[in-house]
Amino acid sequence: MDLISSSASISTPRFRCFDPKNSYPETPNHRRYFPTPFSNSSPRGNSESTPDMGLSTVTEPKIVTGDAGYVLEDVPHLSDYIPHLPTYPNPLQDNPSYSVVKQYFVNVDDTVAHKIVVQKNSPRGTHFRRAGPRQKVYFESDEVHACIVTCGGLCPGLNTVIREIVCGLYHMYGVHRVLGIEGGYKGFYARNTIPLTPKVVNDIHKRGGTILGTSRGGHDTSKIVDSIQDRGINQVYIIGGDGTQKGASVIFEEIRRRGLKVAVAGIPKTIDNDIPVIDKSFGFDTAVEEAQRAINAAHVEAESIENGIGVVKLMGRHSGFIAMYATLASRDVDCCLIPESPFYLEGAGGLFEYIEKRLKENGHMVIVVAEGAGQENLSESTRNINQQDASGNKLLKDVGLWLAQKIKDHFSKKQKMTTNLKYIDPTYMIRAVPSNASDNVYCTLLAHSAIHGAMAGYTGFTVGPVNGRHAYIPFHRVIEKQNKVVITDRMWARLLSSTNQPSFLNPKDVFADEEDEDTETQPKDWEKGARGDHG
Repeated sequence: MDLISSSASISTPRFRCFDPKNSYPETPNHRRYFPTPFSNSSPRGNSESTPDMGLSTVTEPKIVTGDAGYVLEDVPHLSDYIPHLPTYPNPLQDNPSYSVVKQYFVNVDDTVAHKIVVQKNSPRGTHFRRAGPRQKVYFESDEVHACIVTCGGLCPGLNTVIREIVCGLYHMYGVHRVLGIEGGYKGFYARNTIPLTPKVVNDIHKRGGTILGTSRGGHDTSKIVDSIQDRGINQVYIIGGDGTQKGASVIFEEIRRRGLKVAVAGIPKTIDNDIPVIDKSFGFDTAVEEAQRAINAAHVEAESIENGIGVVKLMGRHSGFIAMYATLASRDVDCCLIPESPFYLEGAGGLFEYIEKRLKENGHMVIVVAEGAGQENLSESTRNINQQDASGNKLLKDVGLWLAQKIKDHFSKKQKMTTNLKYIDPTYMIRAVPSNASDNVYCTLLAHSAIHGAMAGYTGFTVGPVNGRHAYIPFHRVIEKQNKVVITDRMWARLLSSTNQPSFLNPKDVFADEEDEDTETQPKDWEKGARGDHG
């Protein structure tokens, strides 16, 4: 079905209030509200941007329950904390481009199911509010003053998202005031801004990188929100990975604490595809496609010489999705190493034994290794210094160079076997390319969904596809954990079947992975209540 409508009876959630120590002056567009303090029990570590949490409280999740175990994890709305907000007809109803659409607007009760594979007697489960244009909006076109910021590392598609936000605001809603914040979060208070118009961004999607520049760290909540308030900005579009979304959540909480009529929308960006809940992140398809070039080059080098070994290092600090999908797409890879699947070098069933076997059978082999794979092995053989970058991410050791040297040493010294190894690291080449056709379309949908949500008064949300339908997802759901390859899943089994590599796993490793997966799928307290579980 194209639409997913909820027949559940939905009650409006309640929010408690408290008197803060600080107060802020009221302006026509900025009114005060004092939210409930709420303790976040599982803050995300290793974030891309590590914000100062000192100024802001965290509001309770907005949970709505219905019949048959229906649960809606809703996103905040400006009307939750600013009473009596006026609404306006959506300009899209007069937009000639949308005149052919049978249904302009998303039904207020439309939600998207988090899980679509269920059993006969399963509860309806968790849902998210469906993204799309609403019949009423909470901003007039000439009232909107929007800004866009990009944070964290580069990723294919950043410029496309920027372009589509600007053009979408301009052409769909008649918004003409859009600022680009230069240099990431610190650009709010330490850099210049760029006025963005459709003419300025017309062809930026053909270029890699981001025209706004980016940075890691630099998150000062008070200064950022002061800048937003001083500039009269009332829509903030934040493009970045899990750490950036965590920073966006803190910005939203501070804006809410001050009672400002400012919508905060996040567009998730991570080339590693490690953001949970959503189907995938933009730039991932392009990264997998570009990785094929490096793998193909490694394969050509390896098969052109006796006992040739090609080693390709791909992105993936904590999640091996790029390495896994690039391996499956290539069919030239003999071994894929990812962070989720430990491996060992020496002994029976180890990597060295497998390499020797493949060289004797085929005369060459290709190894793909994700950058976060085997870090525990490097820590044992090198001095372990816990250094971090500006975002608080642990600096990883170069597993590609380490692995290449270990292979050379083993076969030259211990096996007395001549090998010819070529090492390729295409990381920065992949990050810097423009997005492909698939990602360009995806970036457009993300940008438009974010615009529709902000105009409809939703705030404090990240947008993304859930089971193929775009939805508004609360910030806390995308920053509470990382999306990882499940090595007991069919997709990893398909890879093992394709490469014919050993799993490198002991039975206890498989058992531990299954336990972790079971823990993640345990229902939350409010889910138990919704479906009648007790005890």
